[in-house]
Order: sequence, then structure tokens, then C-alpha cells
Amino acid sequence: MIAALDRSVSGAPDDAALTARARAFARIAIEGLIGRKARFTGLSSFENVHIRIEQDDFTLNGFDVAPGQKRKALSMTFKKPQEIIGNHIAKYQALKLSKMLMAYDFDRQMNPFVELGGFLFTFIGDGMPGTGKTILIQMLAGLLNDYCQIAGYAFHYENFGVDQISSYQGKSGQNCKEFVNNIINPKAIGFGTIDDVDQVAAKRSDDRASAGQHEVTAVLMESFAGASTVIRGNCTFGMFSNYPENVDDALRQRAGARWLVDGPQTEGDYIDIFAMLVGKNHKIPLGEHALFEGQEIKKAVSQSYEAHGKPKEDGLLAVWERFEKEEGRIETIADVGAYLHMIKVAEPRFTGRAIKNITDAIKMRAMDVELPDDWFKDAGSFMHKPYDEKKAMIEELRGPITIDMVLQEINRYADSEFRYTDKSDDAAVTDIIRRERQREKAIREIEAMKGDGRW
Repeated sequence: MIAALDRSVSGAPDDAALTARARAFARIAIEGLIGRKARFTGLSSFENVHIRIEQDDFTLNGFDVAPGQKRKALSMTFKKPQEIIGNHIAKYQALKLSKMLMAYDFDRQMNPFVELGGFLFTFIGDGMPGTGKTILIQMLAGLLNDYCQIAGYAFHYENFGVDQISSYQGKSGQNCKEFVNNIINPKAIGFGTIDDVDQVAAKRSDDRASAGQHEVTAVLMESFAGASTVIRGNCTFGMFSNYPENVDDALRQRAGARWLVDGPQTEGDYIDIFAMLVGKNHKIPLGEHALFEGQEIKKAVSQSYEAHGKPKEDGLLAVWERFEKEEGRIETIADVGAYLHMIKVAEPRFTGRAIKNITDAIKMRAMDVELPDDWFKDAGSFMHKPYDEKKAMIEELRGPITIDMVLQEINRYADSEFRYTDKSDDAAVTDIIRRERQREKAIREIEAMKGDGRW
């Protein structure tokens, strides 16, 4: 290795070239070493060495290559917000989240939004297949990538998928921990996704799932809200699923926000999405429709939030109506607490963590500050300012918490819990009906076989 390093750096014209060559050599050498390390049992003691020299900003973790040192350019089809039709609340919160992450201060290794409240560390997006979950990931990753390029920050995006589930005992858990560590690295802005989380992480009660899937569930639960979880505000994790009712309850409740990705909904949405996707190679008249007017984000979001003034799911609506009949309108903190307790009685999964998630969502709404786009056009306006200055700039924009906001967020969150329970119950009922039909069919066939003397 020393001879190869000597060959690599000899004849370097200047210090910059010398450093670049030495780094390139080190990468090739460590890749070769990692490729062969299974042969050398003596290396296990080096694998467990962890050294941090703060003065030189130097970290050594066994043979792990630190994220940011060896990074391929992010190759992904990015989407612009205007290319997403419908999904107003999810789109709006993704836009806000991208700006929130960019408030992170690399010197303090802290984000003012974590201190002031309203930072989104984990969220879950659920919706039927084809409603736009992937496009939402592409939009958020694209926004963060653009902002990081303006600010000159390192950006790390990674998806944890079924290909990282291993048949070796413990390896899936290691892969998952490595994924989490890559994203939470405080030296970069991170965005981690677990697409189809119901396939990757198993319910703890599911004995048909592999050991690897159970390991992943345990690692994610510990990483998202474990005893050692530190939220600095430089990264966020998004779980996405078509069947969130199949995700372990404890893992699902660790998702701070619920994004219902329901895709285009109104007649206007469907006109807009068709007009956008069909392109311009036609002369078909538009007809009576103001194109993309319904997608104007502020108007669409306020309508979407107002729609949660009353519950949508039948189970929660029954609780709401019973409360209003017995206690009247919800106006005080005592009323809010009584309503939450009534929901808990109807839905046992509605625990203290659910209340924390709701209050975080309310704080996020109070911090529902549209950080001006001008702050992100160049690095100096906001992103490179000192931490205290950033915090003061954000604090000035903060609004008060209102009772409407509180009720909308309680109903949004509780609706999702009732929706998951109903989906689970509906799936079980469908299963029973199918089995009963099969039984009846089998009885008819047995009777016919008895009549023919074949039974």
C-alpha cells in the first residue's frame, strides 16, 4: 500500500493535486480491503475502533467510509411543485419542511425549528397506489438538492428498500442502522425514505415475516424515538405505504406527521392533471376551466385544513357528535382534554405519543410561517447567517395557536388512526366472507360428489 501511495502522489504538480491523488488512492485501497476483509480474521479488532479528533474534524469508525467523503452525484428525476396535482396538505408541508431543514446551523449543529417547536423529524405518507407518493419524494429531494447547491452544503438522500433485507442473522438490522447513521450525519442535510414500509418492516405480531424484517422494525423504532435519539434538525425520515394498517402500531405512531396522499380529487384536479400530462402537441380546446387555478397552494391548503374542522371517519365522527351533545362546543383546554380522552376510550391506540404528535403538528402550524423565497435565493440572506440571527428571523414570523388549529390537527391525526383500524377490520371481514364462500362452495361440491358416488 505504501509503494502504491508513493506511485500515486509522485509527480503531483501542487498540494491540491497531491491531496486529491492521496484521497483517490485511499478510496481504492479501502474498497479493496473491505472486499477482502472476510479472509482476515485479525481485522475484527480494528472493525470496532471508534476515534474522534475534534480539532482536526476527523472521525474513524472501523472501516466505515464516512458519508460525504465518497458520494456519487444524486441521480434522480426531480419534480417541481407545480407538477403535482392534488395532495395539497402533503405538498404544502413538504415545501415547508424543505425550507425548515435549510435553517440548520452547521456550527451549532442545531436547527432553530427544533428549539422553537414544529420540526418534522419523521412522517408517514399513505394513500392508494398511483396517488403520487413517489412524485412527492422526488419533489422534496429536488427542493433540498437545489437549496443545498445554493448554500454549498452536502446533501445526502437515501432510500431503504427490500433489497437491504438480508438472510444473514443481524445483517438487516446493521444495514438499517447504517442507513439511519448516513442520514443523521450532522455534517450534511439528510433525507431518508422507507418506501413501502409495510413490506420492509414487519409487525411484531407477524410470525410469517422474516427475522430481517423484524430487525428493521426494531432498529427504526429505536432510531426514531429511542432513548438515544437526538434530533438536531438536519434531517428528516419519510415512511410511505399503500397499506399503513400493516405497519407495526408502535412504529407508525413514531411518525410525527400524517400525510394523506390521496392524489387528484375534484373535477378541476382531473382536468388539470390531464391537461398537464397530455402535453401541448394538440389543438383540442380547453373549454370552460381556469387551468391550475385550483392548485394555487394557499387557497387549496386553507380549504384542505378547514375540511378537518369536523372528523371524516365514521368512528371519530360518532365520538365528536357524542361530545358535542353531552358537553357542547369545544372552547377550552379542559374541553380539548375531555375530547382526547373520549377518543382514547373509543380507540385504545390513541396514546400519549399520539398527543405529542398532535401538539407537534399544532406547533408546526403555529410556525406555519412561509419562510420567504428571497431567503433561499442566495446563501447570505438566511442560510449562512449565525444561529441566533436565524432564530430571531424565524421567531418574528411565528403566529399564535388557535382553537380551530387545535381541532383540525386532532381530527386529522385521529381520523388517520380510525382509518387504519377500519382498514384492518375491513380486510379481516373480507377474509372471513371469502372463507365462508369457499366453505359453501366446498359443501355444494361435496354434496354433488356424494350424489355421484365419488365421495
